[in-house]
Amino acid sequence: MLYPIGIQNFESIREGGYIYVDKTDLIHQLATTGKYYILSRPRRFGKSLLVSTMEAYFQGKKELFKGLAIEKLEKDWMEYPVLHLDLSGKEYNSMEDLDARLDRHLSLWESNFEVRKRYPMADSRFSDIIDAAYEKTGKPVVILIDEYDKPLLDSAGHEALREAFRSRLQGFYSVMKSQDGKLRFGFLTGVTKLGKLSIFSGLNNLNDISMNFRYADICGISEKDLHAYFDESVREMAEANGLTQEECYAKLKDYYDGYHFCRNSPDIYNPFSLLNALNQQEFNDYWYETGTPTFVVKALRSGKFNLEDLTLEGVPVSALGGVNADDSDPVPVLYQSGYLTIQSYDERWERYSLKYPNKEVERGFMEGLANIYVPSVRYNSPFDVRKFVEDFERGDAGSLMRRFEAFFADADYEIVGDAELYFQNTMYVMCKLMGQYTQVERHTSNGRMDILVQTDKYIYIMELKMDASADEALKQIEDKGYAKPFAADPRKLFKIGVGFSSETRQIKEWKME
Repeated sequence: MLYPIGIQNFESIREGGYIYVDKTDLIHQLATTGKYYILSRPRRFGKSLLVSTMEAYFQGKKELFKGLAIEKLEKDWMEYPVLHLDLSGKEYNSMEDLDARLDRHLSLWESNFEVRKRYPMADSRFSDIIDAAYEKTGKPVVILIDEYDKPLLDSAGHEALREAFRSRLQGFYSVMKSQDGKLRFGFLTGVTKLGKLSIFSGLNNLNDISMNFRYADICGISEKDLHAYFDESVREMAEANGLTQEECYAKLKDYYDGYHFCRNSPDIYNPFSLLNALNQQEFNDYWYETGTPTFVVKALRSGKFNLEDLTLEGVPVSALGGVNADDSDPVPVLYQSGYLTIQSYDERWERYSLKYPNKEVERGFMEGLANIYVPSVRYNSPFDVRKFVEDFERGDAGSLMRRFEAFFADADYEIVGDAELYFQNTMYVMCKLMGQYTQVERHTSNGRMDILVQTDKYIYIMELKMDASADEALKQIEDKGYAKPFAADPRKLFKIGVGFSSETRQIKEWKME
């Protein structure tokens, strides 16, 4: 089987004999029931291929759709002039970058439709091109814009540049509203829907299908798709990894499934990761790129919120619909970027619960957070997370605590803000990293954190208190009865009380029983 990894052109996939998961029935539904749409999905989720498929459909290339659902649904196969603007594949660090990309597309369209360039402004040229395409072909124009928000995402943290991008793009996209009578269809894709940036204030007739149940799997691969198109591939991968086919399906689900884009959404697999895994027959991390979104990094460095709250309950419906440039809340951008997804929906209160979609995303995101909060856990350093795990597994609690002491003493304090929050977030990331290798649980309450670590031979109950003594921490372990569930357990139990100083941002003292 040929996997279209990195191929985003529909015509290349069909003519090259690559596997194509058929979404054309949904394209036909969009084309026949509405006119202007916007869809937000995480990166590497098949948005560009979707747009390319639409382009081929509206160009009337019927031969490319042989055997697909739309072949039976579409009777007319009309050919329309298509203007396809792709803003992906480029870093936008200056206004010149955006102007050059727009000029490249505008010049190509002006050549195709024999348009004389009368104005320097991108929006005026765009309007002239629509006029010419409509007049020369006698057909209304289709406009497809891929990654409409890329310049805005690239300029996060640089507000003057972002405002310049916003102003330019707002004028450009508003042409679709003024030229409504000459347009057949408009479709925009991006990672986010940027609320207060008002980029669509002049284009208020967009139908946002990002959280529409009917189009939940228009990008990505559903469980049904996986079984229908890739059953033989899963069988081969199972054999290569010494698994049964059922075990392989379960492991693929654990690693790459779990995206939900609306209430009652089917499980959606990240197509980039899934296709890479099937092609290489290995369970690796394929989607995550080193680093964390700039907007999130900026908020994290300000030390204003608790990482525990990134996966939380009670998120209002309105919070997931847009991302605001001046917001300190990272939850919407993490959801729309694919780092968080919907776990459940409380219909009574109209609130969502969020979670990490799968193991690949959670592990990758934690490694990104580690670069911010615990950069000293780099490979083969004294604070390599595996060395902490080895102390736990050896039952060497003294070495473990000395390592924790040295770890906080070595911190470079790039994170500013509340010391208690810094401490909690640092321990959260450390526990998450250690949890890849051993069983780690956390419970937080009123600024305190207790940690439970279990290995095959040892149990550790650690109570960490801010600006309090180690004796007070140990007393809480006793008073709260944290050790009672393990009274009959044959493993050796360690009770460790830790006092952390907000003034020095270091462990002040620790004691063990």
